[in-house]
Amino acid sequence: MTLSPENKIAGILTPLFALRSEKGLGIGDVATLREFIEWAHQIGFHVVQLLPINEVGGDNSPYNAISAMAIEPTTLHFAPGSPEELTREAFESVTVNETLTTLRRGPVKYERVRKLKRELLERAFQNFQLNASANRRAAFERFCEDESSWLTPYSFFRALMEVNLENETWDQWQPQHRDPQTARSWLAELSAEMRRQFSAREEFFSYVQWIADEQWREVREFAGEHDVALMGDIPFGISYYSADVFTQRDIFHLDWSGGAPPESYFKDDEFTMKWGQNWGIPVYNWTAMRAQDFAWWRQRVHGVKRIFHIFRIDHVLGFYRIYAFPWRPNRNAEFLPLTQAQMLEKTGGRSPHFAPRDDETTENAEANRREGEEYLRMVLAESGATRVLGEDLGTVPRYVRPSLRSLGIAGFKIPQWEFLDGQMTPGNEFERLSVTTYATHDHKPIRELWTEALDERAPTREQAREDLLKIAQFSGMAPREGLEYERDFYPAMMSALFNSNSWIAIVMITDLLARRDRFNVPGTAAATNWTRRLPKTISQLRESPSVRRKMRLMSELLEKSRRI
Repeated sequence: MTLSPENKIAGILTPLFALRSEKGLGIGDVATLREFIEWAHQIGFHVVQLLPINEVGGDNSPYNAISAMAIEPTTLHFAPGSPEELTREAFESVTVNETLTTLRRGPVKYERVRKLKRELLERAFQNFQLNASANRRAAFERFCEDESSWLTPYSFFRALMEVNLENETWDQWQPQHRDPQTARSWLAELSAEMRRQFSAREEFFSYVQWIADEQWREVREFAGEHDVALMGDIPFGISYYSADVFTQRDIFHLDWSGGAPPESYFKDDEFTMKWGQNWGIPVYNWTAMRAQDFAWWRQRVHGVKRIFHIFRIDHVLGFYRIYAFPWRPNRNAEFLPLTQAQMLEKTGGRSPHFAPRDDETTENAEANRREGEEYLRMVLAESGATRVLGEDLGTVPRYVRPSLRSLGIAGFKIPQWEFLDGQMTPGNEFERLSVTTYATHDHKPIRELWTEALDERAPTREQAREDLLKIAQFSGMAPREGLEYERDFYPAMMSALFNSNSWIAIVMITDLLARRDRFNVPGTAAATNWTRRLPKTISQLRESPSVRRKMRLMSELLEKSRRI
């Protein structure tokens, strides 16, 4: 499909886990995504944006993946014949042990979902081992050979993780497993039977990724046939506890933890306001990466462009410079109450700072710009026809947005944050090469802001009121008594978003449906993070009178703004 800033389009951002279907297994999957693509297409949307789909660790965060390449197995669809090796008998014998009605209800129950889908994959793999046709086995072997540069070390890491009770924290594994070399020496000393069993587990994890590749490629093709672009997401960093870091420690500075500087906007997060966001991602050793012609990054881009028509780089600012902490996130609580002097005493004089350098001098800023463009040109060269977007929110140096524009990378516009010299920037003055949206997965939905603004006891009431007033100003709406959210505010803010000059206008699924559910609170390990799901299945969204009324309005606004 042709994607050009000359043609304005609109899309919906939804976490895949949040989608529901009647036959789902407790979490959104690629089959549910097909239903969602059809629904979005019928309304007039041409983009479906997802969060990262890489395999997650114990915290379930899509931004803390245990592999930069491997796909999360719970995204896969299971039914008799899907995957091909899953028989009806096997599917029914596994699912009969799970109460599917309760699994499908409420938030994602990750432990139960993982257990169920893992058993289905094990049964499919067993059948593959015993009964695979020559063509199927040849296709699997081709995949393993083509993807061997990441698949072999990933499958080794994944099998070791299984030996260590499915715990990805490799620095807490059995001592002989904590380094790839010592782990391979340990493996070589096992009996022939034990080595055969370990090899079979490696093959199982490779099989899972082959099935994932098949299913996701099919979804990409399905989306294209419906004139909908799938938008993926590459987090700038990768988890410390990942197969990538375990295998290639030389391309990371493991004693520094990447994140973002202090940010006053997140008033419900004391640590972020004082010290910043400590994401725990290892800081890149760009010198070592350059020596390898950025092979690891090229591999990441190759992986995402197989599946997506567009991809967003989360925290693209990190290519220019990254805020680095001299402690890992598990020590944040320890550092929260400390003064600057106490912090320096604990860290031996090392303090959070921008790496490789700050932007305080012209020379530093120019060096950061030059190096950032070098790395991004590599990403663009590898992406080919796949369009690249850059999430450039937060503390943005002056040179970043002109730099991104010069590279042809669309940045992001949050209308209520777009001010120049104290004046709000009107939507018709947004650069065409941009993406505009009111909220990302990290932000409160607009309906939640509305509720907080009316609640005199809400601690963040004033901030909510301020945000709403800015959105009202952007929408050309004067505050007055008797305003109702769905009757007055919702149509005005959607119209203003779609009528902006930005190439792509994105609406969060919660904002589209006028709901209050929040998918993630940055800097917290809240139990609700990454678990909330839509209250209705896709079929129920089609049939709901209130949803149908909103979607008719969306179709009209999209047509008027010429985004259809």
